[in-house]
Amino acid sequence: MGLDIDIAWLTVLLFGSLGLLLALGLPMAFCTGSLATIFLFIFGNPAILNMMPARIFPFMTDYQLSAVPLFIFMAAMLEKAGIIEELFDAVYKWLGSVKGGLASATVLACTALAAMVGVVGATEVTMGMIALPAMLKRGYDEKLACGSLLAGGTLGILIPPSVMAIVYAVVAQQSLGELLVGSIFPGLLLSGLYITYITIRCYINPKLGPALPPEERVDWREKLRLLRNTVAPILLILLVLGVIFVGIATPVEAAGIGTFGALFVSALHRRLNWPSIQEAAIATLKATAMVMWIFFGATMFVGFFIVKGGQTFVAESILGTGLPPYGILMLMMVILFVLGMFLDWVGILLLTVPIFLPIMKSLTWNGILGIPGVKPDDVPLWYGVIFIVNMQMAFLSPPFGYSLFYLKSVAPPQITMATIFRSSVSFIALQWIGVGLCIIFPQIITWLPRVVYSGH
Repeated sequence: MGLDIDIAWLTVLLFGSLGLLLALGLPMAFCTGSLATIFLFIFGNPAILNMMPARIFPFMTDYQLSAVPLFIFMAAMLEKAGIIEELFDAVYKWLGSVKGGLASATVLACTALAAMVGVVGATEVTMGMIALPAMLKRGYDEKLACGSLLAGGTLGILIPPSVMAIVYAVVAQQSLGELLVGSIFPGLLLSGLYITYITIRCYINPKLGPALPPEERVDWREKLRLLRNTVAPILLILLVLGVIFVGIATPVEAAGIGTFGALFVSALHRRLNWPSIQEAAIATLKATAMVMWIFFGATMFVGFFIVKGGQTFVAESILGTGLPPYGILMLMMVILFVLGMFLDWVGILLLTVPIFLPIMKSLTWNGILGIPGVKPDDVPLWYGVIFIVNMQMAFLSPPFGYSLFYLKSVAPPQITMATIFRSSVSFIALQWIGVGLCIIFPQIITWLPRVVYSGH
């Protein structure tokens, strides 16, 4: 029989050990899995040990998760096909005459890419190589240039097809189609906030983002010619999202269609060859294996915590603060933000959603400021999208925001880590505004899924 221990101490021990191992730089996947096994052995009993295969097996056989490698492969193929450069080139020539146009073009190109890619790293690195040198060469402010790239790049986890939405849908047992449809407006809202912020700042102080000099601008004929290059990728986006919307295909089937489309578009651009397919396949293998290992580790970790009464303990602690429902939601958002400074999103999702979602479902959401609230049926969807919007901040928040390091890896030497950290601050503030708007106006999230799915 395992040792008996008070749940509060167990929580401190469990999460303290996790923090210590992560601080030592060990990978998240192996930290959670090994800790769960050790704690199961010390504090559990032989019956609880049987929980390990019982927790892992459903994930191994979950059909929806097969969309993860497909979307990652689609992203890697499109990156190899050079479509990202053409897309950026077209948007930036169109917006060249606007102040801050290049930074806005970066955000727009990232938004379009997010709809094709669903993976932050690919967008961030590729756009960093293309857009950052272009902005610095034309005298853009370093912080604005880096910030627009960082913020634009993180849209990949929000705008469908998003890998995070797939993982959330599996963990929360939520309809993936609804989640993908529900995250479209919040994604466009954030993209709009970034572009508005960039434009206003550049019109107040044109030195931050000068417009292109007249000799570099292009005429209408050239602009229309450039649009031709963007037809194939945009058709691919519409195809993948369209088949999900209309209900012709499930998100997994849509991912298969998208992957085939990515190969087809690469062939159209005469970029389809063995080396690029091989590189894309290996990148997919690495990314998927990492996500799955974190899955297995974190699900055992959370499983042990729940069996020991951790879920009830956390729920009682949060509800015991005596805050009203929206106060509790804000507390959760702050907890997620703080976790986002240190952990990777897959870990945060697997550690918090099984504990936070039941609390969310148990509360009534009548709305604030006289704005209609959320129906009980819509709570998992609403919380899911707010969660994903919040997780974008995890990519940007120092000290361990992934996007900050992705950008540093391709930035020219004069751009220091401190500059990149500073550049993220104002965009994190915009993301907080985005989270706030989605909480106050839940219709931003729930309206479109209701229109698309209530008709069926």
